[in-house]
Amino acid sequence: MAFLVHDARHLERPTRPVGGDERSRAGRRAWRVDLLQAAAVASVAVAVALFLAEGGATRFGDPGSAITSLGIVAGLAATDLVLVMLLLAARVPLIERAVGHDAAMALHNRLGKPVLYLLIAHGALLLAGYSIADGIDIWAEAVAVWNLPDLPLAILGFALFVAVVVSSLVAVRRRLRYEVWHVVHLLAYVAVLAALPHQFSVGGLFAVGTWQWAYWLVITFGTFAAVVGWRVVAPLVATLRHALVVDRIDPVGDPRDGVVSVTMRGRRLDALRATGGQFFVWRFLAADQWWQAHPYSLSAAPRGDRLRITVRALGDGSASLAGIRPGTRVALEGPYGVFSEASRSRRRLTLVAAGIGVTPIRSLLESATFRPGEATVVLRTHGPAEGWLLDEVRDLCLRRGATLITIPGGRGRGWLTPSAERQGLDLVALVPAVADSDLYVCGPRGWSEGVISEARAAGLSDEQIHHERFDW
Repeated sequence: MAFLVHDARHLERPTRPVGGDERSRAGRRAWRVDLLQAAAVASVAVAVALFLAEGGATRFGDPGSAITSLGIVAGLAATDLVLVMLLLAARVPLIERAVGHDAAMALHNRLGKPVLYLLIAHGALLLAGYSIADGIDIWAEAVAVWNLPDLPLAILGFALFVAVVVSSLVAVRRRLRYEVWHVVHLLAYVAVLAALPHQFSVGGLFAVGTWQWAYWLVITFGTFAAVVGWRVVAPLVATLRHALVVDRIDPVGDPRDGVVSVTMRGRRLDALRATGGQFFVWRFLAADQWWQAHPYSLSAAPRGDRLRITVRALGDGSASLAGIRPGTRVALEGPYGVFSEASRSRRRLTLVAAGIGVTPIRSLLESATFRPGEATVVLRTHGPAEGWLLDEVRDLCLRRGATLITIPGGRGRGWLTPSAERQGLDLVALVPAVADSDLYVCGPRGWSEGVISEARAAGLSDEQIHHERFDW
């Protein structure tokens, strides 16, 4: 294993003071996260409370009505949580800056199954309640309710939502191309639109002019306005405003590895307020590329009228980027993510990466604020002098006074190499001050989980650990 330790004296100094506000900034961000979580829970509570206040509480007088009312409550909770899911995926800046894209999408994914269970309970409880009230068996009741207004649309919405949830299961998702998975997820919007008429027409639940009617109109149209505004209008405006085009394509390392850096130029890029460690969703507007969305991190801090990404050919979409011609126009969404200075909670900084995960680490190293001696970079590389962007990372470490540790070789049972494991090395041995650092980790999922597990064992809190997912 190779250790490269650089003298921190007489090196580049930070451009602004370090350490004064990291903890207070982390505290403010934690408060925003708590408020957003409370708002999501409160929205469900308000939906149920309005139902009970506007006549729902009187529906529990007999078994049939009670079961029917429970079914209504399950449906209201499910619908409200679906809107929460759409907001989490809408890339609203308030949510992005508070919890980050990865955390927002992780919560979005976790809500899928509970919503599905609530929707199943909604249908089953309603059928059971109606059958008791009508004095007929449940199958006869199912035939009878089929003629209710807009019910076929509601069933279509349910079927579409099942398809979305199933496509999100890990075992299924890994078998799908990203583009197929993305198209299936767009069905979530169709599912909500298909279910809305049923929600407003069945049983007179939302009578015009009631608080329930107003509440559901506001949150439904507000959610769709956020989706259209931040997923369609804002990216279109940014694309037209910044006029981004491909400037050049540069191979990185061995051409057989299929790694290239794509440098793009545009105008007024400072207005994007992008920082090292963040990512954009890119669309290269070539004939065979325009329909593919690529979520790639910046591999260099934004400079003037230039943005740069570094991509490894891991699929058809990323492999085709090497053939993009200079001058090709680029549509962009973002910047996204809090894998950046925005997440800092400590003065010290530990950056750990493997493989192409070095890209956001390299840009963060370039833009982060720290004093010489306060940052450590740990890279797992193919060999002592082999690693994508390794020369650039080494130069940045030398210039900024950061310690660089390279760990050459294949992965062992954990996140280190077999030789390092035989020596009894771990994260604390490599970075003794890691417990008083912000830890940024980027690499393959299993490898990253190994690093994070050791970090937690070393006493790092959740606010100190920042992880960039490197898959979809």
